[in-house]
Amino acid sequence: MAMMVTARKVDEGPGEIRYAFGLETAFDRVLVIDKRSWEARVEDGRFDAAASAITAKIKKLWRAGGEFPPGATFAS
Repeated sequence: MAMMVTARKVDEGPGEIRYAFGLETAFDRVLVIDKRSWEARVEDGRFDAAASAITAKIKKLWRAGGEFPPGATFAS
């Protein structure tokens, strides 16, 4: 089964960053990442495969560039 998850940064504070994300281009969920611990949670409480995949992609881009990206796409 193929999956495409997209995310875009919607808010960044000193301690956490928020991304609107969803399947395809439906930005209907919010991912919150703690900038110090990398603990991630989803505001709706469902940390599922889509949330895990886009969190991993954001972390990969952060490691490559040293900054949180303005957006990310994960496709499998």
